[in-house]
Amino acid sequence: QVQLEESGGGLVQAGGSLRLSCAASGRTFSSYAMGWFRQAPGKEREFVTAISRIGLRTYYADSVKGRFAISRDNPKNTMYLQMNGLKPEDTAVYYCAATSRPTPGVGFDEYNYWGQGTQVTVSS
Repeated sequence: QVQLEESGGGLVQAGGSLRLSCAASGRTFSSYAMGWFRQAPGKEREFVTAISRIGLRTYYADSVKGRFAISRDNPKNTMYLQMNGLKPEDTAVYYCAATSRPTPGVGFDEYNYWGQGTQVTVSS
């Protein structure tokens, strides 16, 4: 089992940047592929990006490709989401998630563990 805690959310103007962190504790962090999802008010939780267990492969939703970058530091048990060029439509609660599957997927039901989320608000 792994526990996840997000941090780094906040309020930023359109065009600005934020870096989210996801700190993991419990079982060996490198045993899990990881992902970021987000949920805006009144909308379903959607896939943002994911990274394989040792970080060799990354996956992005089309809506964030070229603006967001996922990374992980296994010795520090931490995953990051660098968000640049933020838009008002990026406003949401951002969740990190872990999956025991060898390849991370885009469906939220493929992930076993979730953090509590961190709010990102982008003003226009």
